[in-house]
Amino acid sequence: MSKSNPQAVVKGKKLKVKSKARFFTFAFLLLTFYLSACRYDMQDQPRYKAHKQSDFFKDGKAMRELPEGTVPRGFLREDKAFYAGKTAAGQNATAPNPAATPQTDASGNTLVTDFSGLVSDFPVPVTKELIDRGEQRYKVFCIVCHGPVGNGDGMIVRRGFSKPPTYNDDRLRNAPVGHFYNVITVGQGKMNSYASQVPPADRWAIVAYIRTLQISQNPNGNMQMTSTNSANTNTNAPTTSNTNTAPMTNANTAGGAH
Repeated sequence: MSKSNPQAVVKGKKLKVKSKARFFTFAFLLLTFYLSACRYDMQDQPRYKAHKQSDFFKDGKAMRELPEGTVPRGFLREDKAFYAGKTAAGQNATAPNPAATPQTDASGNTLVTDFSGLVSDFPVPVTKELIDRGEQRYKVFCIVCHGPVGNGDGMIVRRGFSKPPTYNDDRLRNAPVGHFYNVITVGQGKMNSYASQVPPADRWAIVAYIRTLQISQNPNGNMQMTSTNSANTNTNAPTTSNTNTAPMTNANTAGGAH
């Protein structure tokens, strides 16, 4: 009777272990694939892609219109003085300056002389922080056209772009603060709207700094930087964390006419 080879026995056991391991591994992978293939919950439900056609709705569109009057949370903006720079009488006007009768100067700038419907007092407290923020934003968005003190001699003007009106003439020294805010918001003449680049709080900060420049160039004037409500809930000084920091040097958007 021949004795079994110990090495052959060990080798056979190893082959059995490997075969079992391969079987269980294959079974596990097969089960995993089967379970994942059978998944059918809300994230896999039938759906339409954006702007696709649908036969379910009468208008043939898969995307639904928002109900009339829908306002995103935080965007109600009932304070028209703060968000539009307008008085109650000017809130329903569509022109940049309600009841305005603009004129045009030799450079093609639009000159508004009637400022009806625009607020004359700041709807935010005028503080040092507000003016400092306005100076920082002015140097980003405005100085390229309007110059360091508002005389309309910015760098792109020196390079051939049309010169905007100076802030330091009697017309704009006597203009209400709502006029400057409104022009920043909707644009005027050769100046496009900056509403997408400059949020409302920063617009008022820029207006406060413009008033500061006007006072600095006419220290004997009678201009006052008054605020209608020092406790206004929209009056927090704008923070410096705003991401809109790139200066607008495009000649089609940086020029301005007030």
